[in-house]
Amino acid sequence: MSNEEKNTAINDQIKVLTAKDLASDQDVRWCPGCGDYSMLSQLQRTLPEVGVKKEDIAVVAGIGCSSRFPYYMSTYGFHGIHGRALAIASGLKVGHPNLTVWVATGDGDCLSIGGNHFIHALRRNVDINVMMFNNQIYALTKGQYSPTSLHGQKTKTSPNGVIDHPFNPMLIALGAEGTFVARSMDRDPKHLKEMMLAMYHHKGTSFIDVLQNCVIFNDGAFDLYTSKETRDENVVYLQHGKPLVFGKERDKGLRLDGFRTQVVSLKDYSENDLIVHDNKSKELAFILAHMNDQPGFPLPVGIFLDIERTTYEEELGQQVQTAINKQGAGTIHSLLYDAQTWEIENGKN
Repeated sequence: MSNEEKNTAINDQIKVLTAKDLASDQDVRWCPGCGDYSMLSQLQRTLPEVGVKKEDIAVVAGIGCSSRFPYYMSTYGFHGIHGRALAIASGLKVGHPNLTVWVATGDGDCLSIGGNHFIHALRRNVDINVMMFNNQIYALTKGQYSPTSLHGQKTKTSPNGVIDHPFNPMLIALGAEGTFVARSMDRDPKHLKEMMLAMYHHKGTSFIDVLQNCVIFNDGAFDLYTSKETRDENVVYLQHGKPLVFGKERDKGLRLDGFRTQVVSLKDYSENDLIVHDNKSKELAFILAHMNDQPGFPLPVGIFLDIERTTYEEELGQQVQTAINKQGAGTIHSLLYDAQTWEIENGKN
């Protein structure tokens, strides 16, 4: 039997997964209407398409509503402590490089107590997929403001309005040298699935900021961008190699004036005058990420940046192999006793 025939026989033995195969037997306990359902559903639909085996999938979470995610996936999973999901996921990937590792985290879990782990995972470029459920509130603990809550937003812990200025997740991820940075929305499942597929195929840390509605403590926070009536006028979808056009009639666009973006009418300009999206350009990614802070501009949604860089586990594996080739595999005994050790006899050393 040829190698090709052997591979075909092996593939025939691998069960073709469906979304149902990836659903656990646990009752999903999120509030009716919560955006978390969309995230769960799309990941369960995405993974069967890429052909990964169930035993090669792991889902890691910290603390928060989003962090119940591992319970609802019939895969390997780990529910960590608050803010530590990325540290756990990084260790898991380094120890088991063949796993596809997904992280479910919230804006509080990821950007507050987990902020340091977030930026260091990005700069190291560990090959994990980070899904941040961003509802601009601490929902599990009943409505305190989070690092992404808007300035002036009234919450349980800011009854007179938040006086902190919010983090821009895109800028943090780009500033930490992230290699894949994207944004999507819970109420746009088709786009969300496209982003998850792109995350899977990216080699390195993939980060997606998902605008996710909390029906109890911050309902309607993203209606301007998710409602069918207002979305077209307020969202610009980023497609590599395509001009940045938006509007219900596709009659508006974005052009550059130096390093500043301008919203223009296509009655006055042609598509040739507009920015053509390039998700390999760090400079353009930063410019688009800053549009959050400019009133009157559409919200960019899609892949801001998708570039290649050696992953942490690849370089670590190379170092380990080099050491083995030079010094041998070693043993636990030699590790413990071949360095500066001594024996204590009769109470004396």
